[in-house]
This record gives sequence, structure tokens and C-alpha cells, in this order.
Amino acid sequence: MKLYNTLTRKKQQFKPLHDKRIGVYSCGPTVYSFAHIGNLRSYIFADILHRALEYDGYKVKHIINITDVGHLVSDEDEGEDKIIRAARLQKKSAWEVARFFENQFKEDIKELNIIFPDKFVRATEHIKEQIELIKRLEKKGYTYKTKDGIYFNTSRFKDYGKLGGQKAGEKKAGARVKMGEKKNITDFALWKFSLPVGKNGKKRQMEWASPWGKGFPGWHIECSAMSRKYLGQPFDIHTGGIDHIPVHHTNEITQSEAAYEKPLAHFWLHNDFLTVDGGRMGKSEGNFIRLSEIEKKGFNPLAFRYFTLQANYRTKLNFTWNALTASQNALNKLWNEVRKIKPSSIKRKSAGCLKLEKKFEVALDDDLNTPECLAVVWELLKSGCKEGDKAHSLLKFDEILGLDIGRYMGKTEIIPEKIKKLAKERENARKKKDWKSADKIRMEIERQGYEVEDTDAGFKINKK
Repeated sequence: MKLYNTLTRKKQQFKPLHDKRIGVYSCGPTVYSFAHIGNLRSYIFADILHRALEYDGYKVKHIINITDVGHLVSDEDEGEDKIIRAARLQKKSAWEVARFFENQFKEDIKELNIIFPDKFVRATEHIKEQIELIKRLEKKGYTYKTKDGIYFNTSRFKDYGKLGGQKAGEKKAGARVKMGEKKNITDFALWKFSLPVGKNGKKRQMEWASPWGKGFPGWHIECSAMSRKYLGQPFDIHTGGIDHIPVHHTNEITQSEAAYEKPLAHFWLHNDFLTVDGGRMGKSEGNFIRLSEIEKKGFNPLAFRYFTLQANYRTKLNFTWNALTASQNALNKLWNEVRKIKPSSIKRKSAGCLKLEKKFEVALDDDLNTPECLAVVWELLKSGCKEGDKAHSLLKFDEILGLDIGRYMGKTEIIPEKIKKLAKERENARKKKDWKSADKIRMEIERQGYEVEDTDAGFKINKK
């Protein structure tokens, strides 16, 4: 398998550090709000990687962190903690907010057929490990104190910025952060001191005792501490979105390598953005789309999964409702095709099927080329391979794609009663020559993923 390593900026042959055992760490959500579909693309990509490694015979230990403290509203290590801010606005405790949105995130990835990691690890449950890492950095002379916290001195680390191919000295003041008491513009917080909240000086939610005073950890330190605890250092693969490259992942590498004088991860994999109508998705842009919104509009969550698989994870992908409709139609067609195929217990395969399986595997091993993998699925469906052979190959492919092929294979489509009722209403409107009403009902049927075919013997309902 070849994977594009952001650290070396090229595709490399993947070799595990420990024979057939692989450690994968994926940057998880900051649980102050709902995940949007742009966020979820990262976890579909990580899921494909997870599945591909297992397909190739590796035993994968996958860790996803839950950032439930320490992620401030800006990269300047200033402002409120995002979760504390959400708690204040919602008039709830920070713990209630964090658990609610963590559970919502887990529901979303479950809907998308994403395999759960071996462990979700919360930042708030690993304060001890984070403090120990900061103490180690302090002992080695990498830290300094300001009035608001303990900071990492990036000028002491000669390879700072190597992940993104940019040296610390090339960054200009004001480009990303304000200087304040920092010695260098790229310096970042390891521990932030608690400050009184409001006029009455109330105690801050989520604070812990430390050698430097009461406070809370910086955003970056959690991933270094938790990945090392569960996967060791170095581990095999670290994943995340490309927005993590210049700051979060750069700082992870810096503090981990400074502390232990060895790489944090051998491969760094990053997915590109999901845009909406050509622009970046976000609350401030007013185009924040949740998975639940997709479902409310009548789409199956797996239509979004199918949509993302049509592009390589390293390319930008532009979301439109028309594009999602096309993906839903393609997925419905796929499920309809596999309904015609009966599962078989015979494992003997024809040469044609074996050739297509090899083609699928070559695409998968070429940096997770899912668009080509999908093309092979359609090629197999159109091929002259025996039905039983097709069934086995399709189920094998779906171990990677996660499109519920096995759920539909060889099973007759059950038309919902509400669709049957609409079709009858349309037929009655046609008999009355009320073409306007008939067309309106037909469009509603199609919106719900079905179509009505008029025949001499009457109408027939099909899944689109």
C-alpha cells in the first residue's frame, strides 16, 4: 500500500512499525457544537483507511480523541474555551455540553457506517498525563511562564514547521497570532492559568491543580499525551484535516519530539476540505449543514458517504444538493442491482471476478483511490461473471466501502405504504385527467426516492 505522507510530501510504501500491528490516531471533535458534514468527511476517510489496513491483513488499534477542554476560540491562545463559551450561552455546565455533543458525534458516525475506534479518549480524563509531559518539557528547558500560562519556546526546536514545509522564521507577526508576552509568534500554550470569571470572580469550570497553579491544558498537549499513552511513540499513522497541518499537528510534533527525541508518527495523512457551493463550510459562513438535515430532506446518510467516496480524500470536494441527489440515485441503483443477485456459499471465483478484485485492490493500495474502487464495483455489476462470484466479490468490496451491500443482496424491495398510497392518489388524478395534481404527486414520490412506471397493466413502483 502506498500512502501520501504529508511529512515527506510524497507517496510512500507503507510499512508497519510492528509487523502486522498498526497504531492509528485520528484527531477527534471539539465537542462544543454539532459536527457538520465537512467535519464528518475526515472520519469517513479515516474509516476507509482503517478498513483498508484490516483488508490487507493488519490488526489495527485506532484511537480518536474527544477534545472536551482547552480548545480556545482563536489560534492566539486567547479568548474563551469553546466548551465554556457554549455552556455559558446555553446556561448549562461545561460537562453537560461536552457529553451531549460527544454523543451526537457518535450517533452521526454510526449513521455513516463508520467503525468505532478501539477507544475514544477524553482530554479531561488525561490531565495527569498532560501535566507529566509539560513537566518533562520544562525540565529540558523548552518552556517559559507568562502571566496567563506556560508556553513552549519554538525557537528552541530547530525543525519547527517541518510538517507544513515552513520554518518558524518565515512566519510574520500578525499573520496568525498576536505577540503579547510570547517570545516568538509561533509559541503556543501548554498550560493556561485559571482567571476569575465575571464581576464576582467565580471559579472557572473545568480547572485542575498543577505545579504552575490552577488551570487547564492547552489544546495541542492532549493529543501528544494521549496518543503516546495508547499507541506508544512513535506510532504508525496520524490522521486529520488539512487545517490541522500549520498549527495543531505542527505543535503536536514539536512538543512530542522535544520531549522524547523521537518521531511522534511515521505517516501523517490529511484530508482536504469539503466546500459548499465553492466556499468553506462553517457557522460564520451560514452554510453549516448537519447530517440530520440531510436525513430530514429524505436522503439516506450513506448517500453522503457515497458522495465523499467519489473523490480522493486529498482533493477538495464541493457539496451541492444536486450532487447529493445524484449520489442517492446512484446508491439506490446499486442497491437495486444487488437485489437481483443471490448470495452464494460457493467460494470458487471465475477469472473475470478475480481480475476485477485485483483491480479493486490495486486502486485501494494507491493512496485509497476510492473513485476507482467505485468504478470497479459498477464494472463488476455489468460483467458476465457468475451470480455467485459477483456476490462474493461485492461483499468483499463492501468491507472497504461500507455501503450496506449485504443488507440488500438478494432481497425484494418492500415499498413503503405511504409511497403506495401516493401512487394510488396519482393514478386517481390521472383517471380524472387532473394532470397538474398527478405531476405534483409524481414529484413527491420521486423526492422520496421512488418512481412510478406506467404500463398497460397499470402502474409499477420502483426504487430510484
